[in-house]
Amino acid sequence: MAAISKSTFKFLKDIRKNNNREWFHAHKEQFTEANNNMKDLLAEIEEELNKFDVIEKKKLFRIYRDVRFSKDKTPYNSHFSMSLGREGAFRRGGYFIKITPGGTMVGGGFYNPEPKDLKLIRDHIVADDKPLRKVLKSKKFKDTFGELMGQQVKSAPRGYTKDHPSIDLLKYKSMYVFKSYKDSEVMDPKFVSEIIKVYKTIQPFFACMTEILTHDLDGVPLYK
Repeated sequence: MAAISKSTFKFLKDIRKNNNREWFHAHKEQFTEANNNMKDLLAEIEEELNKFDVIEKKKLFRIYRDVRFSKDKTPYNSHFSMSLGREGAFRRGGYFIKITPGGTMVGGGFYNPEPKDLKLIRDHIVADDKPLRKVLKSKKFKDTFGELMGQQVKSAPRGYTKDHPSIDLLKYKSMYVFKSYKDSEVMDPKFVSEIIKVYKTIQPFFACMTEILTHDLDGVPLYK
């Protein structure tokens, strides 16, 4: 199995201390080696995921930062991040990985759904929040991820009352979960197996949300 190399972690630690173009160009070879390490990791994760899911696309995000609208003008990320999107209307949600010394995270979920999808999610929650709550409260899910994460509105979304019994769920604009790892765990040769274990734990959440996003409130399929 692909493993995250010590040289990749060293590169990330070094660029955190030397986040400038001169240093980066002088160490382009180390970057290429680390980037290739991440490509190999992503390819293996995709292969393993396709044994129980169907991945439509994968992406290793660029190390170059878009600083046009940021106060932080450092030109490079000091982490590697990757995403894998599930295939088609009947497999909603996506997986995510962030590799960085002292802050590696593995998880997935629903990031900034389209307005019509977000409305559908909220309407289903209003109609019956029990299926989603059952998933979020399951012991395995809570032991792995803790609580649901994601950006929320401050009060209540437009069209919903702030005293609604499900307002805690209705506030979410994105819904996702993460598990954090120590550097020693990330460097373990079996870390890919751990990533896949986490992704299997997300499956009931994906299945519940896919059911919501592919059916109207009467249970009629929205897609053929």
